[in-house]
Amino acid sequence: MSAPMGSGRGPRLVAPTLAWRRYEWHVLLIAALLLGVGLLLVRSMSARDDLFDRDDIRFGGHIQKVVVTLPFLAAGLFVRARWLRRRAYLVYGLTLLGLLAVEWIGEERNNARRWIPTPVGFDLQPSEFAKIGLVIALARVLSLRRPESLGDYLKPALLALVPMALVAKQPDLGTALTLVPVTLGMLYLAGANGRGIALLCVLGLGLGAAAWQFRWVEDYQLRRIDTWAASFAPEDLIEGQNGPAFHVYHARVAIGNGGMGGTGLGQGIASTAGHLPERESDSIFCVVAEEAGFFGATAFLIVYALMIALLFNAAGRVRERYTRLVVGGVALYFAAHFFVNVGVNLGLVPMTGLTLPLLSTGGSSMLTSFAALGLALGLAAQEEPSLDEGAFRD
Repeated sequence: MSAPMGSGRGPRLVAPTLAWRRYEWHVLLIAALLLGVGLLLVRSMSARDDLFDRDDIRFGGHIQKVVVTLPFLAAGLFVRARWLRRRAYLVYGLTLLGLLAVEWIGEERNNARRWIPTPVGFDLQPSEFAKIGLVIALARVLSLRRPESLGDYLKPALLALVPMALVAKQPDLGTALTLVPVTLGMLYLAGANGRGIALLCVLGLGLGAAAWQFRWVEDYQLRRIDTWAASFAPEDLIEGQNGPAFHVYHARVAIGNGGMGGTGLGQGIASTAGHLPERESDSIFCVVAEEAGFFGATAFLIVYALMIALLFNAAGRVRERYTRLVVGGVALYFAAHFFVNVGVNLGLVPMTGLTLPLLSTGGSSMLTSFAALGLALGLAAQEEPSLDEGAFRD
């Protein structure tokens, strides 16, 4: 006979009471605004494709992904912190199974095996789910005690290295590397000292140097770094515009063409010419910068950064340690994507394929972003009792 709800045989999935006034509604409103900006841009790009007889971007497909994935945001609002904490390793393990499943049932495209075909309107990309799985597991480990000894750093590092290795093997080095700032950031939020984090950074740099020296990464990934290093010189960038620097060149052209005031919605060369690769996903910030100009792009960056700052602020107000780390980890997830995506398009970091959450197309990215945001807002609104030492610190 099954136990009734609230019988005490384990924490319930859904919180028994939901204090709606405690939800960070301003964060949700900012997220809705960013989602609306993305919908507007994709609709405009799709219309331009129709006008010029291209079939690269389909607004209907984007809407379908939003409709399918938006319920995960609503579902995240109701998840109870205690239930999630007890099943943190299970969630993490399921995301690893997804990464392993790609090896057998995944679909290969452009020499990479990252996607699992589905009938729901988009293919699943398990590497996206691994990000939130890692946040949930790291919060579980780091909630037990403040990292002090070598062993306290070892377990979080191993939790991060396993999905990183599986994702890099696909190969998807860019996505794998986004797990690094999330891991380091959560260690900092958990109270790790600067010396320990610095040591991990040094070890990471050493591992990266070894990967470069012994060619543990793909040749095209090395070429991206070489192209990025050469693109700071205008003459080299122009020389490679029809070769390895094609993407970087057209990203710079689009951003520069925006000027101070922008070209207007749908009037930029990124939308009209259609030469900029992945303009609806990885390069969508270039479209923002071109069509809104310097002032509009600056306002956009401020709004996006404000959403991230408000998530960190919400985490700081939570007394229960596990919940605080999950909410902070979600903020780090958005921050890592934000800085890498914008940095790539501005030429500050080497080219890598990474979406801008809430704006870019991509079903798996959208599902993960919605679920992570709903989870953070829902957990931050709960008043879970806590007896850990972190709950009594000022």
